[in-house]
Amino acid sequence: MSVPLLKIGVVLSTMAMITNWMSQTLPSLVGLNTTKLTAAQGGYPDRSIGVLPANPEESWQVYSSAQDSEGRCVCTVVAPQQTMCSRDARTKQLRQLLEKVQNMTQSIQVLDQRTQRDLQYVVKMEDQLRGLETKFKQVEENHKQNIAKQYKAIKAKMAELRPLIPVLEEYKADARLVQQFKEEVQNLTSSLSLLQQEMGAYDYDDLHSRVVNLEERLRACMQKLACGKLTGISDAITIKTSGSRFGSWMTDPLAPEGDTRVWYMDGYHNNRFVREYKSMADFMASDNFTSHRLPHPWSGTGQVVYNGSIYFNKFQSNMIIKFDFKTSTISKSQRLDNAGYSNTYHYAWGGHSDIDLMVDESGLWAVYATNQNAGNIVISKLHPMTLLILQSWTTNHPRRSAGESFMICGTLYVTNGYSGGTKVYYAYQTNSSTYEYIDIVLQNKYSHISMLDYNPRDRALYAWNNGHQVLYNVTLFHVIRSEQL
Repeated sequence: MSVPLLKIGVVLSTMAMITNWMSQTLPSLVGLNTTKLTAAQGGYPDRSIGVLPANPEESWQVYSSAQDSEGRCVCTVVAPQQTMCSRDARTKQLRQLLEKVQNMTQSIQVLDQRTQRDLQYVVKMEDQLRGLETKFKQVEENHKQNIAKQYKAIKAKMAELRPLIPVLEEYKADARLVQQFKEEVQNLTSSLSLLQQEMGAYDYDDLHSRVVNLEERLRACMQKLACGKLTGISDAITIKTSGSRFGSWMTDPLAPEGDTRVWYMDGYHNNRFVREYKSMADFMASDNFTSHRLPHPWSGTGQVVYNGSIYFNKFQSNMIIKFDFKTSTISKSQRLDNAGYSNTYHYAWGGHSDIDLMVDESGLWAVYATNQNAGNIVISKLHPMTLLILQSWTTNHPRRSAGESFMICGTLYVTNGYSGGTKVYYAYQTNSSTYEYIDIVLQNKYSHISMLDYNPRDRALYAWNNGHQVLYNVTLFHVIRSEQL
């Protein structure tokens, strides 16, 4: 605050100098610069003063008397001789003086404005400094609490990042493996070029063996790239708007190349008609379909089409049925022992969704709950031909608290709800029988998800979202284990 106050001092000092200059200079400009004290008439030397100019003809003559007979002060002024030249010179001097005074007046006004502005700035800065002082006191008072909160947050963040360290180590090993592949391909290319130039056959068998070995390793590497850890889900892509609030739709991940038929099932109970659309484009553009009548109504929205057959849960039972579309017959049925049904252990949205069938890169799965596992989720790997359970995993996640779930590469991913803001927040890895909490946003575009399944061929999630059929692309983090190649 010292700088604005210094400015005010400079302004006041400048104004004092201007006043002093005017008091000394103004008389000289009008001819009153020469003073001489003389005795006056009447014998009063101390009361009568004569101010005599040096040149009486060119200057003003002022005679003053202390008082008249009545005691009043009398002052007599004799004007200089009025010549044209002297009058012009004095007029010019007066004009110049007036201009200087006007200039000084303007300067003083500018300085006054600046002073007022600086004063306002000082007041404002004073308020800000007081506010900062108050904030500093608050920070000082809460310093220990803030440090504790920051430390806790950093500790939690480190706990989240710690599991990524071995993943990054594996990723570095994978990068070295890919670089090794690249170098071997370059060496083989060079060897083939030399062999072609020399036209010699003595290295052919060894070179062919190296090519075959590299091809097998690359094929194994590509197979492992098909799986990975879910790290992201795209925004919803609306394919079509049709049907009721609940339903399911899908394509066959094991369909032959060129077979892009779409299967469509409206509702979650008391229905047994499945629509078949010739292609995705046909499904999007028209309502031309073939209808298949199932022998029993289905329950929930957890159906799946796999290798030409549809697998579904028979209504009001824990029976799994495999129906072959080619023969229009049931090729296999099997009870899922101890599995709850008829809205006993459903998803959070209800709808008889007790048993959810799904597929991933490794095969057919069933997700449900049992009394023996206290209503928590059970994951079972099913044989696609016999429907027998090959292996089961029990989790600690309540089935009724899950919005939906899907399998990717042997990992079950669970959403935190079905309406409003939705995210994938729980993952159970069957290969290690471990789980973790994650945070992956799932755009719930139409506010109610009643079906969510993964298709390993399309590398996409199929969803039924409040009468809209939508798709989500997924991002997987691939880890190639070099010791398995």
